Amino acid sequence: MDTNGPILLIDDDRKLRALIEEYLVEYGFEIHTLSSGRDALATVLKLNPSVIILDVMMPGKDGFEVLQEIRTESSAPVIMLTAKGEDTDRIVGLELGADDYMAKPFNPRELLARIKALLRRIDAIENSGRKRKKNTRIAVGGMELNVSKQTLLIEGEELELAPTEFRLLKVLMSNPDAALTRDELMDLVWDKDFSAYDRSIDVHISKLRTQLKEYPEHAKRIKTVWGTGYMFVGEA
Repeated sequence: MDTNGPILLIDDDRKLRALIEEYLVEYGFEIHTLSSGRDALATVLKLNPSVIILDVMMPGKDGFEVLQEIRTESSAPVIMLTAKGEDTDRIVGLELGADDYMAKPFNPRELLARIKALLRRIDAIENSGRKRKKNTRIAVGGMELNVSKQTLLIEGEELELAPTEFRLLKVLMSNPDAALTRDELMDLVWDKDFSAYDRSIDVHISKLRTQLKEYPEHAKRIKTVWGTGYMFVGEA
């Protein structure tokens, strides 16, 4: 993934697009905008953006439909823009593969901080992969995580994971049979200065479990430790 790539903003609000574009350009970002989700996937494939900012409420295709299409071809980080107080939108977006959300109205400075946080995490993962070639694969319990490709090899099939699910699974597989609290996972998966939604861990765990359900032998690899958090079971 190109962390130096442009930012793609998809929102039907012309004034908001202009405001965000003007603000981010001042900080050296290249911005491309779309007023609807109609050409979103084609644009993502053409630009290979470093971050996608995607509004939920749009005429025609809404943000959820657009996100589903994008995730069929791209793992680029996505920040969803939701109506203030709409917890359901946030949860659905996370379940579909979004990496973060912001409620409208918001301060452009906070958006900038979240973009930088996403880019730092991605850059850290890629740098770690380049510097530690011998540790590019984590194999536990018949599952193998390819750190450099951000994919999971399971029963002969290679699955591409969304960035957040990849980071979460990497932490869990790097600490097999150890119960990790939600706070520990939040610190390890997200930047310390990154304010994640308090149900993010649960939503991403649910997403991973849904993928693993397709493989009965591994369906219960991620165990809930009641009162604590989660554990990756090395031997099912």
